[in-house]
Amino acid sequence: MPPGDSAYPYRFERTAMTGELAGRWETLEPGTDSGETVAVAGRLRSLRSHGKAAFADLEDPSGRVQLFGQLDVLGEEGFEAFTRLGVGDIVGAEGEVIKTRRGELSVRVSTVTLLAECLRSMPEKWHGMSDVEARYRQRYLDLIVNPEAGRVVTARATLNAAVRRFLEQRGFVEVETPLLHHVASGAVARPFVTHHNALDLDLFLRIAPELYLKRLLIGGVERVYELNRSFRNEGVSARHNPEFTMLEAYQAFADYEDIMSLVEDLVKEIALAVTGSLRIEIQGQALDLEEPFERITMFEAIARTTGADLEPAWKASEPSGPLREIAGELDVELRPGWGPGKVVAEIFEARAERSLMGPTYVVGFPKEVSPLAKDHRSIEGFTEHTDLILGGVEIAPMYSELNDPAEQRRRFEAQAAAQAGGEHEVAMPDAEFLEALSYGMPPAGGFGLGIDRLLMFLLGSSSLREVILFPAMRPEAPGPPEEPGN
Repeated sequence: MPPGDSAYPYRFERTAMTGELAGRWETLEPGTDSGETVAVAGRLRSLRSHGKAAFADLEDPSGRVQLFGQLDVLGEEGFEAFTRLGVGDIVGAEGEVIKTRRGELSVRVSTVTLLAECLRSMPEKWHGMSDVEARYRQRYLDLIVNPEAGRVVTARATLNAAVRRFLEQRGFVEVETPLLHHVASGAVARPFVTHHNALDLDLFLRIAPELYLKRLLIGGVERVYELNRSFRNEGVSARHNPEFTMLEAYQAFADYEDIMSLVEDLVKEIALAVTGSLRIEIQGQALDLEEPFERITMFEAIARTTGADLEPAWKASEPSGPLREIAGELDVELRPGWGPGKVVAEIFEARAERSLMGPTYVVGFPKEVSPLAKDHRSIEGFTEHTDLILGGVEIAPMYSELNDPAEQRRRFEAQAAAQAGGEHEVAMPDAEFLEALSYGMPPAGGFGLGIDRLLMFLLGSSSLREVILFPAMRPEAPGPPEEPGN
């Protein structure tokens, strides 16, 4: 078939959006013609025929308008083509803007063009998709039939713009760093492994951009950030997706106190941009982000939730035994090789973290689970690592960044020993980063903000799958293919 006769035209010259028509001709009197001809395009949401007249609702991203088809205007062939259109078809229509006697703003169609036929039945006659799994697998249908689904697209774009605006105003430079790493480091996580054929080399999908961003600090880029995609080969749940979006940023000559203030201001800025308010609701609980974020230690968080005071055990000459005894009393499962720091962190995550609904900084993490942060200035065996918790979920870790190459090497060696002992979630040693660090990195503070989790809470969603357009899903069981048109 020649291109000009294609059932799938190459383009359509649209001259107006439906929302524009609604605003411009709102005051047009019923039964009145505007005298203006427009061309609109979009997806048909409904079609109904009444003798020599037919009506269809056409939707585009700005709204809807009624298409009014008349036999005496379109002629027999044109009217038949109009009535043959199906719900879900993408069409272009040209005609005069009118308001019917019943007061319905319409386009009296003079020509109609089928641009793409919908070959499958639309779900539930446009009343929405009730199958949650189907909504995630077929996000395109979700966007078509569920008006709220489109909110995620615009909200994420608004969030990203707010992040860039906020950081640019504070002198931060946006960069891009590699997705494929020679060493899976920069975070305590299990990586995805891939293979580069030309180099015959195993590589890792990025678990965090941290060590590359720190290289830029060493090179003199004093305020740097990346709004990045990272990957972790871990579980899939309402709070975890193997591919996720994270904002990671570093500021030279700052510490974690400075970064806590920065992140607090940033979260408030994002909330205002996305929702227009600093009041949000999480799991039925109203939270006010305008109030200063609470700051507590990990020991205080555990004591508040469980009543158990871990500090005496932590300060004992041999803390592992007492800490494991407390963990047993709290029904927290532990692995045999875990040291006291990992035990404390596990108790916190299992018994305290979920209770922290309002924005809370948990200040100080054991050195054993925080290999890239400086030693805490007042809590022995801890680091200046803070987690921002919101809705019982970690939203953003932030550090006073470790810049002593000898100490960093010791931390990496400890992580390597843990890996050899069977621990999968470790920060792997990075010799190239250690070499870069030996040239001198200024004191710095940094953070990683989980964009998906924050957006989930701001939009009142209960799962990351609601705010990630194409979340990770287990493959469907194979079945017979559906024939188009059935």
